[in-house]
Amino acid sequence: MARPLKLPPGETLFRRGDEPKGLFLVESGEIRLIRVDAGGREIILFRAYAGDLLAEASLFSDVYHCDATAAAPSVVRLFPKAALLEAFGRDPAAARGFMAMLARQVMSLRTRLENRNLRTARDRVLHHIALHAEDGSVVIAGNLKAMAAELGLSHESLYRTLAALEAEGAIARTQHEIRLLSDAV
Repeated sequence: MARPLKLPPGETLFRRGDEPKGLFLVESGEIRLIRVDAGGREIILFRAYAGDLLAEASLFSDVYHCDATAAAPSVVRLFPKAALLEAFGRDPAAARGFMAMLARQVMSLRTRLENRNLRTARDRVLHHIALHAEDGSVVIAGNLKAMAAELGLSHESLYRTLAALEAEGAIARTQHEIRLLSDAV
């Protein structure tokens, strides 16, 4: 029931206020869910990569609540809203699986909110690295500007904070990775 859509960088998948077409699965690339604040600044709500779903809440809404834009060449699969809701009605196990996935996303969002409530850039960066580190390091997906937006920081503030943490010996960094030096923190 799903159909693939190819998006070049910068192409919009949907806009805030549009009528929802359905649920999207990212097969490759990066799709960003974005809102624009009163000052015109883009706020990245979510960065979706291969395997991530988009527009789950819109299955139960009359409109999309943000914009979705390809940040890189991307392929997504569109699962039409009506067909998907009908399938959930016929298959309780599929509906339960979908609810479990939504519950995991709620937990992830709560963690992001926890991070946004930390007052200093230093605390936000260390919290982010500690939560996302595998084997003590975080791979930088995309660029540092995207990471800054995810943390609710200006990119200048993130760059200064990373430089200070590196000078303190709290982290080590390469172009594509940030390693938390646990004995230094």
